[in-house]
Amino acid sequence: MTTTNEEIKQNEETTNEPEMTMDELIAQQESLSEHLNKREIVEVTVVQITGDYILVDTGAKKEGAIAVSELDGKTLPAVGEKVSAVLVKRGNDERHSILSHKKALEMQGWDICKQAYENKERVKGVILQTVKGGYIVEVFGVSGFMPLSLSELHTAYKHYLPVGAKIKAMIVEFSKEKQKLIISRKQVLEEDEAVRRTEVLGQIKEGDVLRVVVAKVDKDRLFLRFHGIEGVVNLENIAWKEPEAALANYRRGQRLKAKLLKLDKETPRLEFGLKQLFLNPADALKRRYPYKSSVKATITKVDPENGVECTIGKNNTKGFISPFEMGRDFTAQAGDVISALVVGVDPETFTVNLSVKKYDQVQNRKVVAQYLKQAPRPTLGQLLEDSFKTEEDETEEK
Repeated sequence: MTTTNEEIKQNEETTNEPEMTMDELIAQQESLSEHLNKREIVEVTVVQITGDYILVDTGAKKEGAIAVSELDGKTLPAVGEKVSAVLVKRGNDERHSILSHKKALEMQGWDICKQAYENKERVKGVILQTVKGGYIVEVFGVSGFMPLSLSELHTAYKHYLPVGAKIKAMIVEFSKEKQKLIISRKQVLEEDEAVRRTEVLGQIKEGDVLRVVVAKVDKDRLFLRFHGIEGVVNLENIAWKEPEAALANYRRGQRLKAKLLKLDKETPRLEFGLKQLFLNPADALKRRYPYKSSVKATITKVDPENGVECTIGKNNTKGFISPFEMGRDFTAQAGDVISALVVGVDPETFTVNLSVKKYDQVQNRKVVAQYLKQAPRPTLGQLLEDSFKTEEDETEEK
């Protein structure tokens, strides 16, 4: 049988390792036995693996035994490998001492949990089972309790997490003496949500048009969500016309666009507008019917005390003439077509305000101007003649 260079090198390295003296070996074995007897966690060396047990060197004449089932399906350690264990039942020269690897991990887990609790560090856990009011969660080999109220970002009234689910959580209550471990997934979710919200809010500004989802339809407002952040559309910002009727058309879960009107990064609270996505009808009317422009209007109702209602143009735009703007000689009736002057637009009713009186005044001024323009101007001779006649008349009177 030939020996490879690699095998020779390994043998040389093994040969060069310092050997322990007999006194050192005895001291090591005594120390191991002492820690075992104190029910402390020790590192023991695997010497043999049988069907159901892992035999380990405990410093006694008889090896210690760790049940294979304690590894929960994990890969078995190799002979010569060290594993952590704690004494469960002391043996003798004829009977193996029973050790527990699982309990050693749990004891180590309590120490790790204590450190995480004191340092406010996050821990990883696995849902072992669902129980009334919460979950049993394994953290570093220790079984803890997570109430339903601490399992979700918002208050939870039923189990949403399946058995076997891996979670991140914070230890909120700890007592090794009382074997008490309370953990909270909610705290981690809240912290992550705060970070995410800060990032989201840093990317938007007032005036932006954003894609949102309808979260709730109330009687006088609409609740929206933007990347999980709650926002609201007040009734006056639903629509320019008949906002109550427009509000009834929205449904929960509906996706739409909304304009960001107000951004409060401290709350954080978002206020949106839907009507702001469209041109204000009052502005459109002002463009179509400029101030002091003349229009033809069809009267639909005459009320001498409250005013005249009418329509303008092919689109039947609503018009209104107040009693003050009707004029003293106003005699038109429903169905008559009249001429009027635009004097403004009502931004709430989107009605064009008209004036017959001002229209008549403008027309009268035009007639006078036209008359003056067409009348012959007197010559200088005529003006002087008229002046001399005036002087002669005054002399005769004297």
